[in-house]
Amino acid sequence: MTVIENRKKVAELIRKVRLNMLSVKNALLLFPDVSDDESITACYHALVHYEADEDLRKRDELYRDEQDDYLEFISYIMDKGEDLPQNIIKNYEKYYKSANIPHSKDIKGFFESFFRSLNI
Repeated sequence: MTVIENRKKVAELIRKVRLNMLSVKNALLLFPDVSDDESITACYHALVHYEADEDLRKRDELYRDEQDDYLEFISYIMDKGEDLPQNIIKNYEKYYKSANIPHSKDIKGFFESFFRSLNI
């Protein structure tokens, strides 16, 4: 797939998560296997944070709305095939060097991701 096709796929996955048509876990498993695209890596981490904030989203309506708008903004840019703004990319680089995108969609891919996240 081309860079633009991969980005459009990521935009679609984000939209499906936002519309409750797909779980975050399943969306992450469907991410394109591209570790050299900073924009896709940032989207991956945005979804990880989205899921991690589930309890906060339930308690704080304003936070939920802001996070939803943020994901909508990211999916809009990715759907156009454009780079995410550098401030978004840099924000996630502070915490992660790469995305743990599974290289295969089976249990082996899951464990490879898991061990990569532990730096093993």
